[in-house]
Amino acid sequence: MDCAHLVKANSIQGCKMNNVNVVYTPWSNLKKTADMDVGQIGFHRQKDVKIVTVEKKVNEILNRLEKTKVERFPDLAAEKECRDREERNEKKAQIQEKKKKKKKK
Repeated sequence: MDCAHLVKANSIQGCKMNNVNVVYTPWSNLKKTADMDVGQIGFHRQKDVKIVTVEKKVNEILNRLEKTKVERFPDLAAEKECRDREERNEKKAQIQEKKKKKKKK
């Protein structure tokens, strides 16, 4: 519920309105086709869509969340390279393990 309040507060139009519906769905459920307008989306499965209604802004919740806010500026390229390197090393280890098993047989 706190997340829905944060979404409402960070929305340009939503922060000015009452009774705002916040829609949650996994990214894999998002459906975008070429004929849709900018910002328009659909859903593959309506069952996976969760709608939360936020009636009014609750400053207590927003202040509590603001106190725990941590802003990071990660080096995404370096993190991706590190992750890719780890995945390659794991694949190499698996291939070597398979080769060892074949030699033992």
